[in-house]
Amino acid sequence: MKQAGHGKVESAELPVVRAAELALVVEEERWLIRDFWALGAVGLLGGPPKVGKSWLGLDMAVSVASNTACLGHFKVKHRGPALVYLAEDALPLVRERLAGLCAHRGIALGSLDVHVITSPRLRLDDASDLASLVTCVERLEPHLLLLDPLVRLHTGDENSSSDISALLGDLRELSRAHDLAIVVVHHMSKHRGRDLGQALRGSGDLYAWGDENAFLVRTRGELLLTLEHRASASPEPMPLTLVTAEHGAHLELSGQGDEHARPKTPLSETVRQALAEVGRPLSRGALRQRLRVNNQRLGDVLKELERDGHVSKSAAGWSLTVASDQNLPLPS
Repeated sequence: MKQAGHGKVESAELPVVRAAELALVVEEERWLIRDFWALGAVGLLGGPPKVGKSWLGLDMAVSVASNTACLGHFKVKHRGPALVYLAEDALPLVRERLAGLCAHRGIALGSLDVHVITSPRLRLDDASDLASLVTCVERLEPHLLLLDPLVRLHTGDENSSSDISALLGDLRELSRAHDLAIVVVHHMSKHRGRDLGQALRGSGDLYAWGDENAFLVRTRGELLLTLEHRASASPEPMPLTLVTAEHGAHLELSGQGDEHARPKTPLSETVRQALAEVGRPLSRGALRQRLRVNNQRLGDVLKELERDGHVSKSAAGWSLTVASDQNLPLPS
């Protein structure tokens, strides 16, 4: 703040909305990759060494840049450029991996809107390096920034809250200024039954920072992907497989043809199916008892469905709209 004459303080006006409008701000859910990572969200992609974190990060980047499904399942909602920095991989290897991911999707590497930072050094606690990154983002206007790994992005102590919070604050500011999703790859120790976030190396500020977090861990020989969303319900852990093919390697959901290996049906679709089967309005309590789901989560989903025109509420309870009933997929 600047001091004006006579001791007065000049300040910018704070953004304010009426209380009734707040829900509209909070409930506006904008996915970059549907059910995977929100547009403009920051967070960590964590896991022990050598489990495929870089593969997953590149899969996200290629998906956003080419409008192809991440892991062959999660649809991209906002296509746009991706900017990646992989400090621990040689540039020829990065190109080879990107080429393989493109070949798997049936697209040409030359048409891929993924930009690779080739600098051998990027320390974001260095004002000059941070400014260079900001300039790069302003020029390319990416939707997604992948930084891999965190340990190569700073010279501070990752166990120090003050060191880490300053770095994370700069990244948060960059994200907000450009509506930019930022994925930071970070190592974690063996979780051994602990919460995944607590197994991350370094300060607890790292886990608290994320709007979205993704974890890759190997449990009893199975590679599991866990997604955590701050603003929406999180799915059950999903098994992944690193598939090696003639054109290269890629991650995919294990047994995509196997009903039990796929992610569970979204709760929004389950609610619509339940209302269709009953054929009459149901109260929120009746729906909760029928579906055996968390009350708050059910409430959030009902609001989302109502906002999208799929359900309506009356004194008798919740029911499907005519348009939603006509578009409801038949149960398999």
